[in-house]
Formats: sequence, C-alpha cells, structure tokens
Amino acid sequence: MSSLPATGGRDVHTVRFPVGRPPATVDVLIVGAGPVGLAAATELTSRGIRVAVVDRARTATLVRAGAMGHTPRVVEHFRRWGLLQRIRDAWTYPPEWNRGTRLVTSLTGHELVPVPRPSFHGPGTPAHAADEALRRPQTVLQQVFLDHLAEHGVSIAGGWELQQLAEDAEGVRAGVVDVDSGERRTVRAAYVLGTDGGSSTTRRLAGIDREGDHATEKRLRLIVRTGDISDRVGAAPSATNIVLNHRASGFLAAVSTREWRVYAGPYPLAYEPTEEELLAIGRAAFGFDLELVSATTFYHATRIATAFRRGRVLLAGDAAHVRTPGGNLGEGIGDVANLGWKLAAVLAGHAPDTLLDSYDQERRPHNWRIADHSLERSRRSQAALAEIRAGGIPDDADLGAEAVRRRAEIGERLRRDHAGGAGATFDERYDASDVIWYEPGQLASEPGWRADVYEDDPRPGHRAPDGRIDPHGSTLHDRIGTSLALLVLTEDRAVEAAFTEEAAARSLPLTVIHLTDPGARTVYGTGNVLVRPDQHVAWRGAVLPDGGAGAVLDRVLGRVRSDAVAARAATGVPARPAL
Repeated sequence: MSSLPATGGRDVHTVRFPVGRPPATVDVLIVGAGPVGLAAATELTSRGIRVAVVDRARTATLVRAGAMGHTPRVVEHFRRWGLLQRIRDAWTYPPEWNRGTRLVTSLTGHELVPVPRPSFHGPGTPAHAADEALRRPQTVLQQVFLDHLAEHGVSIAGGWELQQLAEDAEGVRAGVVDVDSGERRTVRAAYVLGTDGGSSTTRRLAGIDREGDHATEKRLRLIVRTGDISDRVGAAPSATNIVLNHRASGFLAAVSTREWRVYAGPYPLAYEPTEEELLAIGRAAFGFDLELVSATTFYHATRIATAFRRGRVLLAGDAAHVRTPGGNLGEGIGDVANLGWKLAAVLAGHAPDTLLDSYDQERRPHNWRIADHSLERSRRSQAALAEIRAGGIPDDADLGAEAVRRRAEIGERLRRDHAGGAGATFDERYDASDVIWYEPGQLASEPGWRADVYEDDPRPGHRAPDGRIDPHGSTLHDRIGTSLALLVLTEDRAVEAAFTEEAAARSLPLTVIHLTDPGARTVYGTGNVLVRPDQHVAWRGAVLPDGGAGAVLDRVLGRVRSDAVAARAATGVPARPAL
C-alpha cells in the first residue's frame, strides 16, 4: 500500500500475498486468496477455526480488479466482521466522488436522467439496513482482509498451486506445489474450501460439473488511465456513471484517481479487437483521449456448479457460480456467511456433518434466482440500447433544440425502464432448506420472489429485519453477533428459559436479546424468534412445538430433516427456483 497522496486516498494498486509455506495440518484449507477466500478466512477465524489460505498467484493488481460496488447487505457483513471502518478508510479515490449513478452520454457530456446528489443533511441509508452501499475495488478488500488475518496469525501463502485432493474418513489431503521452486507439500485438513475462481482447480479435482448456458459472445472490461482530468470534469467528478452513446455503453467507473473502468462489446467469441478499437470506445465514453492499461474478457452467461459440496470439499464465490456481472462478489460473501457458522458448528461438535448439506440447499437455488434475473436484465438493457441507437443519439457538441428534445426522450425511456433492485439486494430467502423450521402453510403462501421489491419479512428462511436497538448506534444485527440468537419480544419468558437450558446442556453458544420496542414487536409479529449467525430466521413462535427447544435446535443444526422440505422433494420441486 502506498503512502497517502495529497487527497488522503490510499491507492492500493498492488496487493502482495505473504511468502511462506502452508502448514502441515489445519481445520480448513482455503484455495484462493481473492476477496471471497480471504472473507472466508476472516469468517472462520472469528469462530476460532484454524485456517490456511493458498493461492497460485503472488500478487493481485488494481488494473485487473473485479468487483467495485458492494450492496448494503454485503456491508452488513463487513460491519459484522469489525472491518467496515478499515474498508471505508482504504478508498482509492476520494469518497466525495460518489454522487450516485449518473446516466450520461459521456463523462464530459450530457446527463440523460438527472440524479439528485447526496444531501449533506439528508438521509443516507436505505430503508432496510443500517449501512450504506459502498464502492471500493476488490484489491482494497484483499488488503484489509490480509492485514486483519496477519494480526491473527493466519497462514496465507502466495505462489502455491493446488494439484491433488484425496479424501478419507478423517479429512482431506491436499497436494500443493510452489509454482517457482517446484517444492511439494501435503496439507491435511478436515475440509477444503475452493474459492479459486471460475476456472476452479478445486472444483475440477472434486469432480463437480457446472450447468447453464455458454455465452454466444464476449465482452471486455477495460481499465484506462487518464492522468489529471480535473480541468475537464472538476476536482470531484462523478465516480459511477452509465454511459450511452453510439460507440460506448455500460458502466464508466473510477477505480482510483487516475484509472477508470470502461466496458466494450459485445464481440464474437473468436474476435480480438485491436487496441485502437478499444481506445476509440474509451474516448467515446470519456469525451477525450486516454491510455489503455488492461482488458479482461467476461461473458453474459450463467455457469453454476451442480453441487456446492462434495464430501469434504466445498465451493464458494466464482468457483461455485459465475454469471452476468453485477453483484457476483456479494453472492460470494453471502456464501461465506452461510457456510461459516455451519462449518464452525460441525468442527466444534455441535452439529453433524449433514448440516453442511444445507449450504447447497440454500445457496444454490438463491444463486440461480439471482443469475436468471441478471441475465434477463442484461437482455432487456441490450434491447433498449439497440432501440435508442436506432432512433439516434445526438453528438455531445450538438446543443440544438432537436438534440435537447431527443436527449430528453432518451432519458424518459431510461427512466421508464428503470427497476429497483431491493429484492436482489435483501431478499436472500431460503425456502427449501432442511434446517429451517417453516410455519404451517408458509411455503405455499409466500409471495413470489421479485428482484425489484422487498419488504421486511420475519418468517423462517428470510433475513432477520434489522433496526436500531440502542440510541448510541448499535443495531440488532450487531447484537446478534456470531452465535445463535433468541429474540424475546414478550413478557412471557417460558420459551427463553427452555432454549437457555437446552443450549447450556449442549454447550451451545446462545445470545438472548430482549426487544421491548413496540416497533420491533410489530415487525416480528410473535413472541420469540430464533436467528442464525448469518442473520436468517430459523424459527419463530409464541410457544414451542412438540419436542420443545431441543426439537427446534435439532432441526436448525441438521440433526433431523424438515418435513416440509421432504414433502417438496417428493413432488419433484427443482433446485432452480422460478422467478
């Protein structure tokens, strides 16, 4: 990480993975030191699990950085790990550049749909979360995670490639090789977690296939370097824009004070555009000349692993699912939050190994839901772009009345087409899980999932509604922490006593939270709610079911199968849900 420039920013251009040898034994070996792998190491370390991370690469660079935008749901996990302020502090361009997402003809051109700028005194958080969306390059996340993990003595070794996996009843033997010296080592682990990207070696060695359609065309993610452009766009330009003109379309986003991301394509799969072609698109997006730094291929297509678990090998992030860009890293962080507490419960002896089956049950259908939505959204956007271009887009220099009218017409079309993404952000529902105690008739009566709609829903399987519980700033999610939590919203403490006694008998950590706010009681709608460490509701009720608290905990910890899910499986309900 460089020293601070005049703006105070921290330009994390190159992240260097530690040099060393992986340990001989560990609880969980994580293959891949991208943001998802390092997030998994952070999650598991917070639960006392011994982890080690290996990655074939020795560095990660900003000019090939992937994810930039992180939803409020992802930020909730940054906050839960205690790393949110570090991530905020590690920006690579001044935060005042974040002015919402502007729809423009070029960076120096015309605004097609006016976007209100953030107000100095106005509201700054979404309705359903305590935290804001955040924009940071993934190298920033990697550096923050690496610094945090170093403080906890976690082994991270760059330059080591996974080449072999062999499983037995006790664990997994992972054969890794130093890519420079050829030195071979065997790491013995209880579990191996593959977070090694779309071409995952872990997935291949585990014999897990993928399903979904292959792309019929390709696109390129460009990083361009501009130098100081403050004389053209001001000292605080808009960092996030969607460009639409005859040559360029898609996101135009800052990754540092000098480098920006632009998109090019689509192109035929076999076509290789020249540097001059790509520069022409960059010039059209910006309205001035610039330098091409890198070009990375990506696809609008869905490829999802047929299983996220095979024995003692698990997959997360791009190793498990790749799709049309837009929130992929967030889904990987969701994988980590879902899997982390389950691995910890199994390794601590609180749950059988079968609890890990619910990771696939919950995350794979969710990822299909998001992937189908993303692909359909992309297709709609491409169709709209073609129509708009066919109708003509005035040159930026044209200030005539007809050009003004046409830009207003385009803006109105874009405004009509815009659909919010609250459901895609927050409706992370798990509606076919063996470890959720669903209410009678719940699965048949729930409204269908919609990407553009979300309302707080306290029913089992849904994200627990969050809110402030302390005037000094603490939220309910803060209070839930890293263990199972029982929300008590009634003066009757019989259910609380039963859960407390049962958890103590199992040496199972349980946090009890008394919510007296009438607003919280209105949202949750019942006397008691059991919330999992990943902030999903596992059970709720005014009284305990037959079998008492023990029966509920047995279900939540994977000791018994859900009758509701068994019934759905018997009717042939697919793992890929309908939108």
